[in-house]
Amino acid sequence: MTAGGAPEVSGGGATAVGGRARNEDAFVAEAPVYLVADGMGGHVAGAEASAAAMAAFQPLVGAVAVTPHDVDRAHLEARRLVARLQLEVGAASGTTLTGAVAVMHDGSPWWMVINVGDSRTYALDGGVLHQVSRDHSHVQDLIDAGRITVEESLVHPDRNILTRAIGDEIPEMDAWLVPQVPGRRLIVASDGLMKEVEDGEIGELAALIGDAGSAAAALVELAVGRGARDNVTVVVADAGSTTAEDASPAPWPVWGAIEHEDTTPSTRRRGEA
Repeated sequence: MTAGGAPEVSGGGATAVGGRARNEDAFVAEAPVYLVADGMGGHVAGAEASAAAMAAFQPLVGAVAVTPHDVDRAHLEARRLVARLQLEVGAASGTTLTGAVAVMHDGSPWWMVINVGDSRTYALDGGVLHQVSRDHSHVQDLIDAGRITVEESLVHPDRNILTRAIGDEIPEMDAWLVPQVPGRRLIVASDGLMKEVEDGEIGELAALIGDAGSAAAALVELAVGRGARDNVTVVVADAGSTTAEDASPAPWPVWGAIEHEDTTPSTRRRGEA
């Protein structure tokens, strides 16, 4: 246990450039912050945008008893830093942002999972992988509306269009409070992983490797070995024993989640992979 009464959390991350000219992903994997940002390929300063988003959360690294409001403020600071970057480069720039921060809320320890964009955060419970975050993408909206299937989304011509990003004019993020249940592992990844590795495989490999950093590296290696066309970044996080009683995988308690009714795509298009 930490001095603030919360379980100790640990994790690790890995990244690879894949088939891109440079790595525009960034990550933080230091307690209590476990996040991934994927700078938008095809935009000016994608790598700088992802780095700026991660810099906004650095003040939380090593902090004790972080609150959900602290995470909210860091998210807004990420938006401020990316907006400043846009002014400096004189062009559009943006990044996804997803992952988890260990927080204390109402006297209990939780993971606060946050998401903007189409990078993903999963929870692994008993060898079964569940996607906690919801993709902010045009194809996800089409799937939700029943207009295309998941399989069709993988080859859809608009699969690289995001509906939300750090760098747009929508100030909100989606967020969930996930209990820090013993044995629950969180897996955070840029979309370069999901392009090459199916969810079932992600869960199987992550369940086999005990050390979080080694699990992250193995997932990146698997995607690269399959000829990853994009940057690949993975962060894996674990928590110690907790008194949280809710061990059910879903639904997660919502913290300021956003309703998604507008299926009109934004102008945020990724570079083609």
